[in-house]
Amino acid sequence: MAGDLIRAAGAVLWREGAAGAEVALIHRPKYDDWTFPKGKLDKGEHVLRAVVREVMEETGITPRLGRPLPSQSYVADGRPKRVDYWAATARDGQVGPGRGQEDEFVPGDEVDRLEWLVPTEAERWLSYQRDVELLHAFTAGPLLTSAFIVLRHASAGARGDWADLDALRPLDAQGRADARELAHLLFAYEPVRSLSSATARCVDTLLPYALLERTSVTTDLAFTIDESDLDQARARIAELAAEPVRAVVCTHGEIAPALFSELCAAYDRRPADGSTKPPSLRKGDFCVVHLTTGAAGAVTGLAAVERHAPGR
Repeated sequence: MAGDLIRAAGAVLWREGAAGAEVALIHRPKYDDWTFPKGKLDKGEHVLRAVVREVMEETGITPRLGRPLPSQSYVADGRPKRVDYWAATARDGQVGPGRGQEDEFVPGDEVDRLEWLVPTEAERWLSYQRDVELLHAFTAGPLLTSAFIVLRHASAGARGDWADLDALRPLDAQGRADARELAHLLFAYEPVRSLSSATARCVDTLLPYALLERTSVTTDLAFTIDESDLDQARARIAELAAEPVRAVVCTHGEIAPALFSELCAAYDRRPADGSTKPPSLRKGDFCVVHLTTGAAGAVTGLAAVERHAPGR
């Protein structure tokens, strides 16, 4: 039954080593197996929070999520289980041999060893065929990706209930709670510029994230309702996508679908799931567009799209 489903999250954590890409495998003494870092969601925990927490707990490394990888579904202890996976790197940059966060790993009862291996060697170490297939999915796709995030502002009550200038309409209690949660969900991806519509509800949606990242929120009229049109918004998002520094853009339900469509059209290809239909985002929802990048940081295509919501 659906209520019996076990949810878990994990990552194929990788770095650039002396011989190319290396992936992190963990050894669990309880099972005497080699696998990728992963773990069950706590009750009520969002999957993005879970994957960051589990990777940190098992490896000592704070991950930066890249493109989503195929999920795994199987039966564990007589119950159906689904594990959602992402490619990931260390949040503070690539970790290489003898440097970076690898010194943060502390052996424990659940995980007693962490090894960085090139994919061909990792395939021989992995204990489960499903992990071998996951490794193949990782190596088959682009390694270097960067996240561009389109976010619809959180709940701000009904426009008809606000007597003042609509641009000043604030978040309501649910919106403020969602903004606090969104800060931690957006934190799962690479640190980015925080750009917003010049309305209070959009700025306030991004403010907790900006404070968490120790950065500021910059307003942009191109993404502001009643101050721009869709052509202006599309042109601005195309400019931003061409720049080396990625952004999270908080805007309105009337504008967000056009931004998604422009990002897909700009690189003339479908994401991995084939979805190029503009999403209808509920308040607080966001789309993550994973762009492929070349060695010099230039965008070369679109790798995948995922969608998330606070509390869902």
